[in-house]
Amino acid sequence: MNKKLAAALSGGAVLVLALSGCGSDDNSDKLNSWAEQVCDAVQPQAKKISAANTAIQKQTSDNSTPADVQKTDSQAFQDMSDAYKAIGSAVNKAGAPDVDDGEKKQTDAVKELNTISASYGDLKKQVDGLDTKNQAKFADGLKGIATQLDKLSQSGNDALAKLEEGDVGKAMAKQESCKSASSSAPATKS
Repeated sequence: MNKKLAAALSGGAVLVLALSGCGSDDNSDKLNSWAEQVCDAVQPQAKKISAANTAIQKQTSDNSTPADVQKTDSQAFQDMSDAYKAIGSAVNKAGAPDVDDGEKKQTDAVKELNTISASYGDLKKQVDGLDTKNQAKFADGLKGIATQLDKLSQSGNDALAKLEEGDVGKAMAKQESCKSASSSAPATKS
C-alpha cells in the first residue's frame, strides 16, 4: 500500500521542478535577475522534497513496520510542507516578474504554493493520527492519504505553469540553479 503513497509523492517533486522551463531567447536584465533569485531559492527546496520522496520510497521497499512508516512519512510531509512554504516565500520576496500580468502570476503562484504547503501539513497530521497497532486500519489510512496525495501532486501545476509561461520560463531556463534543480527529476515542460 505504501507503494501507492510513494508513487503519489514522486509527483510532488515534479511540481517544484516545473519551475525550470526551457528556452534560450534574450530577456531583460531585470527579468533575468528575478529568475536567478527564484531559481537560487528553489534549488535547496527541490533537494529537500527529493530527499523526502527518497526516504518514503526507501521505507516502502524495506517492508518496514507501520510505526517506522508513520515516522518517516510524518517527517517527509513536514519537510515538503516547509519546502513549498519556502518556495512560496522566495517567489513572494522576488516580487512580480517583469512581464505582462507579472503581479498576477506571482500572486497566483504564491497562493498555490502556500496551499500546497498547508495540505502537506494536513497530511502530516493525518499520518500522525493513524493507528500503527492495527495493520489493516493503518493500511486503510494510508490509502486515504495516497488518494489525497494524487490530487495534491497535480494541484499546483497550473499556477506554476502560468508563472513560467513565455519570457519568465525562458529567463528561468538560463539559470544554472534551475538547470541543476531539474536534472534530479524529469521536468514537466520541454
